[in-house]
Amino acid sequence: MTPESAPTVQQLLAFYLESGVDCALTDEPVNRLSDPEIMPAAREPAQVQPVRTIPATPAAIPAARAEAAAPEAAIQSAREAARIAPSLEALRALLETFDGCALKSTATRLVFADGNPQARIMFVGEAPGREEDIEGLPFVGRSGKLLDRMIAAIGLDRSSAYIANVIPWRPPGNRTPTPQETQICLPFIQRQIELVNPDVLVTLGNPSTQTLLSTREGIMKTRGRWFDYDTGTRKIRALATFHPAYLLRSPSYKKMAWLDLRAIAQALEQAKTPSS
Repeated sequence: MTPESAPTVQQLLAFYLESGVDCALTDEPVNRLSDPEIMPAAREPAQVQPVRTIPATPAAIPAARAEAAAPEAAIQSAREAARIAPSLEALRALLETFDGCALKSTATRLVFADGNPQARIMFVGEAPGREEDIEGLPFVGRSGKLLDRMIAAIGLDRSSAYIANVIPWRPPGNRTPTPQETQICLPFIQRQIELVNPDVLVTLGNPSTQTLLSTREGIMKTRGRWFDYDTGTRKIRALATFHPAYLLRSPSYKKMAWLDLRAIAQALEQAKTPSS
């Protein structure tokens, strides 16, 4: 067999970018295998010592409890902060200073929203990607361009729609947000929806659908279905559909997404017509 040739530098860089590795942590590469602290010199096997269980000291117990309670404290802090935001501008300012979510420290900037705050329709995805993190706006990459074409198909654009994400900071390497990160950010997107107060809410993809519509079913079962999203002051009609990034990977589902878009257009028309 002829051995495969080694990948070129360009191929390696393309692989890293596709995997979400798009930034360096240090100026120079580090060979971890040459680090004597990580790879010690060969030595004789150490004698196996019996394991002794050391009871926790009274001082250590409160510290452990405090560490375990940290996420709950962050969630409570987010709820209290979001609840008092009187406007979208105030909510954005709160997020700029909120330090309860670790994603803020690894993201380039806050990705709050785009579009018209007075829009009758609001789209909510999961979290920003690399392009969004750079520009500070949601849905500006390839999936964003597809979303623009999708809403244009029913006569909308970014001046007549409002677009946001459940998570306002990009997770490192575009990884999936943890349940704790989602719960910490949830009060902010809930308040954002309440302040925009659209006639129709559209959840894009499985994560935002399950988070906002309180369902554990997959997107194949939830898409195209109408839900009632309760803000506490009114119920908003909500529909789940595919995330544009998923449609880019699985274009055969665009037909189903088009059916969802038609249902959205009909719902907007019905909401505009006063009931007799």
